[in-house]
Amino acid sequence: MSDEPTWDPDGAGAAWSGSEGARAFAAVEAATDWLLGYPFVFRALSRRIGAGAVLVDYGCGPGKVADHAARRLGARVIGVDTSPEMLALARAPGTAVAEFHLVEDGRTRGLDDACADAVMCNHVLASLPDEAAVLSVFTEVRRLLRPGGPFVLLSTDPDCGGAEYASLRIGDPGAVHEPGQGLTVRLRRTDGSWQEVRNHAWPVGRLPGLLERAGFRDVVQERPTVAEARESADPDLVRSRPWTAERERPPLVVTTALAA
Repeated sequence: MSDEPTWDPDGAGAAWSGSEGARAFAAVEAATDWLLGYPFVFRALSRRIGAGAVLVDYGCGPGKVADHAARRLGARVIGVDTSPEMLALARAPGTAVAEFHLVEDGRTRGLDDACADAVMCNHVLASLPDEAAVLSVFTEVRRLLRPGGPFVLLSTDPDCGGAEYASLRIGDPGAVHEPGQGLTVRLRRTDGSWQEVRNHAWPVGRLPGLLERAGFRDVVQERPTVAEARESADPDLVRSRPWTAERERPPLVVTTALAA
């Protein structure tokens, strides 16, 4: 589930490249993310920043999560992405996001060093093929953050393969993935159909060491549960389905680190 588009050469289907790919990404339902992911990202941020803080959404895609963050946290949210097509969708009328910037050659246009009080990054790692690419993203995030600012990262655990979650399936049952290894993820669309995309596996246990190498400290990881979601997620969403797989093996991990 990536904000950074690629084309799958193995025929699993177009991911998020170009205008068509951006529209396809915007049509992903993401129910599991809205239950066990984004509300906990917002919660982690709310513990560290107040209203009016500058929050960068690195890999904002079509801007839906950035818009929710701006409204929920009262922050001045800046969306950044490598895809001009994603940013074109994100600039839709009515968004609460303050501004958008393009990432080119690993650097965000128009944003100075230490310009952000906080940065969030949701599912971007799934688009990154190797350790150097992950470190490049973490290093750019560190550049944008003021010292002591929080970086909140949402990622899918590739070890949760094969489970039929409400809006996704990650790889195959029992599969063990090396860092950066390709795997197929199935995502439910808002019309009830499914789309297959090729992602890259990043075991969540590898992230703390990479973050420390990029200039972060005090790394903490949490795996949100359905029971906790009753206090954080939309109550109507919590009641909307049984969330059987999500209860048995929650697939999302929220990693928080501070800029050293």
